[in-house]
Amino acid sequence: MTTTTLTVPDISCAHCKQSIEGAVSALPGVRSVEVDIEPKTVTLEYDEAEVDLGQIVRAIEEVGYDVPGHV
Repeated sequence: MTTTTLTVPDISCAHCKQSIEGAVSALPGVRSVEVDIEPKTVTLEYDEAEVDLGQIVRAIEEVGYDVPGHV
């Protein structure tokens, strides 16, 4: 199990939180995801055997949020 925190500068409201948490939690292997609006972070725990960080970043980007520093 891997735990990581991503900075997502575009997070500004409860809708952002809902969109990101919904997209990321739908991925197989994601055990938990929590979006914090004020520090603009996404903290998640996932199983690298089932999902990689690139897939998680793409899921966030697909709902309209940039994740600087990750390709």
